[in-house]
Order: sequence, then structure tokens, then C-alpha cells
Amino acid sequence: MEYTQLGRTGLKVSRLCLGTMNFGPRTTEADSFVIMDRALELGINFFDTANVYGGKMGEGITEKIVGRWIAQGGGRREKVVLATKFYGDMGEWPNESRVSALNIRRACDASLKRLQTDYIDLYQMHHIFRPAPWEETWQAYEVLVQQGKVLYAGSSNFAGWHIARANEAAKARNFLGLVTEQSTYNLLNRNVERELIPACEAYGVGVIPWSPLAGGLLGGILSGPSEGRRNADHVQKTLAKDREKFEKWEGLCGELGEKPAVAALAWLLSNKVVTAPIIGPRTLDQLEESMRAVELKLDDETLKKINEIFPGPRTAPEDYAW
Repeated sequence: MEYTQLGRTGLKVSRLCLGTMNFGPRTTEADSFVIMDRALELGINFFDTANVYGGKMGEGITEKIVGRWIAQGGGRREKVVLATKFYGDMGEWPNESRVSALNIRRACDASLKRLQTDYIDLYQMHHIFRPAPWEETWQAYEVLVQQGKVLYAGSSNFAGWHIARANEAAKARNFLGLVTEQSTYNLLNRNVERELIPACEAYGVGVIPWSPLAGGLLGGILSGPSEGRRNADHVQKTLAKDREKFEKWEGLCGELGEKPAVAALAWLLSNKVVTAPIIGPRTLDQLEESMRAVELKLDDETLKKINEIFPGPRTAPEDYAW
């Protein structure tokens, strides 16, 4: 496993982040334990979850699974850089969601209890919440940091200008501010290259791509089973629209002698602003297969061919102006 700094911090994390969204809904607790233990054996020290994962409002099912795994001891908590997120509805009352000082405090305490730990390494806002002023948000985070409950702040699903405003407001308070941004980023969706990634690079914010395989579409959708996803309406629509791209993509991966899922992850890792793509294995085999992506280094000629198949946007404003 290779390691890199978490954004502009001194903290080292693995180049792959273990996503836990499937734990509970699609992967049993026992199998989730096996996957997390194996991830540590493989050198993956970066785990990501969220309070809303698990499918039932307010129950925090996935965090509880991670917490029971941590509670086994054996150095599990000490070895893991633990990230979780808040924003979504955890109850029916008005202040049981979003980004208010009240919910930040309540959500953090609830996640700590479910995760059976006394601190969260990376505490992330799961979405931008425009009504909340950054003065309120950072004041609440500062309290959590002073209490030792949170070490670093991160965001998810922000725009580039949100990153700028957030970190300028933090700077004015002598606070570290955002060190990471989780965003959807893959060969089929490269929109973040216009403004978000340049903003993250300028502010030293590490990008953590979610859905790196575009919901399985980049993992060999034409040549292998996709556990029922092949028949989903959105999959069929995308295949109908972009079949030629997928044929060229899987053909190129065949020439490389690499599995499409591995090549798609390796492409993300070739971007210096990317800290670690989030992999969400449902099985142990999927986890172990992903490890090859860290070893695979795509040369310039291969990257050129990939860009010809999946052309991304130029950075702003050149993408839409002269």
C-alpha cells in the first residue's frame, strides 16, 4: 500500500479509502468485519462512513457496525483514520439534520456513541448548507476540536467557490478549515475538473472521489455481471447513449491486461490532487481486486487514450469562454 498526506495536513492515509456504505444494507455484519480486518492487513488505514448510512432514518446502522468492529480492540481504532459525515435527516424534528451549531454538536456526539470511540479523525459536512453562515459552522467545529472530539474538518458535495469561502472564513479565525472534499468523480463524470479541483489544489484540500466506478458502469459492464445493476433503468439509458465509449474503454483495458475497475481507480490516482478514491466493496474479492490500482501506473500514452474515450472539460473559465 502507498500512503499520502491528507490534504495539506501531516496525517498519512492510504491511497484507497474503504467506504462502508454497503455494510448493513448489502453486506452482513460478519462479512463487514472480515472486510475491515482484511483492509487493515492490506495496509488500508482510511475508513469512511456517515451517520445516515444503513437505510433506516435515525438508526445509524452502518456506524454501529463499524463501532462494534472497533470495540473488539486489537488496535483497530488506533490503526484507522476514521472519517464520518453528518447532514442528512436523523429524525423528524427540525434540528435533527443539516449544518447548524446545534446539529453539529448533537450529530457528533451521536456518531461518537455509535462508533464507540472518543474522537473522529475527519468530520465531514455531507452537503453544502447555504443558510448557515461560516461563522456559525466554524465556531461549532472549533468547540469540537478543543474538546478533542474531532481532529480535522472536511466537506462533501461542495462547489469550488464553497471551498474558497469556507477556507477564507476559517483563515480569518486562525482555524485550519477544510482539509478534504468528497465529490463524485469518475471517467463518466469529470465536472469537478472545471472549478472544484483547481480550488482544492489552491487551498491544499485533498479530493476524495466517491462513486469512482460510476455505480459499476466502469467496472466492465459489457463483459461481466453487475449484480442486478445491468437491468436498472439508468444503466440501460447510459449504455444506450454511450455504448461505443464502453466498448472502447473495455477494449483498452483488455490491451493493458487490466480489469476495467482497476484501471478506472488507477486513472483517478494519477491525479495529484486526489488523496484516495473511496472503494465500497460488497465482498472480500472486490476489496482485494482493488489493491492492484495502487500498483498500476498509467503512462502518458495510456492517459491520452483514456482522455480520447472520456474527454473531460477544460478548467474554468476557458471551458465556456475564450
